[in-house]
This record gives sequence, C-alpha cells and structure tokens, in this order.
Amino acid sequence: MNLLLKKEFRLAMHPAALCFVALAALLIVPNYPYYVTFFYTTLGIFFICLSGRENRDAEFSLLLPMAKRDIVKARFLTVLFLEIVTLILAIPFAVLRQQFAVPPNAVGMEANIAFFGLALIMLGIFHLTFFGIYYKNIQKVGKAFVVSSVVMFFYMAVAEVLTHVLPFFRDRLDTMDPQFFGEKLAVLAVGVIAFVLFTVVAYKRAVKNFENQDI
Repeated sequence: MNLLLKKEFRLAMHPAALCFVALAALLIVPNYPYYVTFFYTTLGIFFICLSGRENRDAEFSLLLPMAKRDIVKARFLTVLFLEIVTLILAIPFAVLRQQFAVPPNAVGMEANIAFFGLALIMLGIFHLTFFGIYYKNIQKVGKAFVVSSVVMFFYMAVAEVLTHVLPFFRDRLDTMDPQFFGEKLAVLAVGVIAFVLFTVVAYKRAVKNFENQDI
C-alpha cells in the first residue's frame, strides 16, 4: 500500500489538484456561494482521474503485484487527503471571515460550523456519484464528473435556498458563530457521519465494480 500511495502522489497527482486546495481562501470572499470552494477540490480529483486515463495509470498499476482492491484504496486515500487538507485550510479562513465588519452572506450559508457539516455531506454525495460511475468504466471519467457535478450543484442550490426559506436554516444555522452552537454542532456531527457512511459505501461499490472490469 505504501508503494501505491507513493505512486499516487509522485506520478498520479495532478498539479491543479494541489492548486485547488489553496482555494479554501475563498471563504473570506463576501457574498459568495462557499460550497463552490469544495467543488474545486472535486474538480482537482477529476483532473487526477482524467490524466490517469491519458497516461494509462490503471494499466500501469495492474502490472504491479497489487490487488485491484488496493489500487482503489490508494486512490480513495489520495482523495481523502486532498479533501481533509482543504477542510483544515478552510477553517482559519472561516474564522477570519467572521471577524470582518461586513454584512452577512447575501448568497446563502455563512462559513460557520454548520456549513462544514453540510459541505461534508456534499463531498460524500460526490464520492457516491463520481466513483459509482468511474469505476464501472475508468474510460468514462468525463461522464462520471458531469453527472456528479449536476448532483452537487443541485445539492448546493437546495442548501442555499433553504437558508432563505426554512426558518431553522435561516434563523439558526445561517448565523455567525458561536450563536446556536448546539444546533450547528449537531449538523456538523450529522455531516461527519454522512461523509464517512457515503465514503465507505462508495469505496465498497468501487472495489466491486473495478474488480469486475476487464482491463
């Protein structure tokens, strides 16, 4: 597994994926749909898989004395690394955003504790949709990203609309920290649980689909 991870970071990692991690700084931009910050992370993941297809990464990996399951696991660990780094970098920018003397985010959710929980749900949904399609046929990486992007943007639209129309979202979740800390922490906990659950399900499906592929 260590050798596969070295391969992922030294050969498969796309430079754009690392650059997009720095876009965690978008959380300090006033009146911005902050969920887009994590969409850029998924775009970087798409570039990794796309360049892997062009460079025949899967074929190279299958020549190594490694099981298909381990190849999928290494890719998932790489994806989780990028997402977790983005989340960690986003936290100080979210804190900084709330120190600015600017009006509330007119677009939708503030960059607060609840936002991170909702963003984790979105990333979990991305895992289900993108890898659910990608590992059925690794040549159709574009289709996988288009479908997952449509699902994510639908999720983002619904989440932002709810901050304007649903009282619980508008009056409690879409507020500055530490207001309504308990409710926001509960949403964060739900987001973490959903992220883990969706990712585990996506991984198991990906392994099954990849093992069934004749490459």
